[in-house]
Amino acid sequence: MDNRVIQVIYGEGQGKTSAAVGKSIQAASAGQSVIFIRFLKGNGTYEYKCLERLEPDIKVFCFEKETDSYDKLDESRREEELQNIMNGFHFANKVAETGECDMLVLDEALGMLDLGMISIQDIYRLIERCGDHTSLVMTGKYIPKELLQHIDVVSEIKLIKNEA
Repeated sequence: MDNRVIQVIYGEGQGKTSAAVGKSIQAASAGQSVIFIRFLKGNGTYEYKCLERLEPDIKVFCFEKETDSYDKLDESRREEELQNIMNGFHFANKVAETGECDMLVLDEALGMLDLGMISIQDIYRLIERCGDHTSLVMTGKYIPKELLQHIDVVSEIKLIKNEA
């Protein structure tokens, strides 16, 4: 892949995952291979089911064992789930290093940063591992200012109104 792009989709509004799913479908439609790894949401969410139908062009991974999202777990379940989540992040690094796909999507990677599971240096290393061969898409609510200089495209999702 000649035009590697590092992209972040962030904000308080809903739709970050949907935007990342859209990026994945767009890349697969262009003949690119995509690996989509989800974090912090548990394995019980169904918003990724449509992507699973697009294998092998898009491969979806969730290393979490709990059906509940990380923020809903009690302390003992969080400890074990943290190991599963970190296994997923280590897998993402290996994928980036080996160039196994054209696009790597890490849904809620910035949430892991917010929770202190990973450091900004971990994100920098991941970006370096992508080299010139793998585009990277990360989502989350917040993006640290110091990370902005390492990102090619930043999209903010804002909530304007919610009467639901």
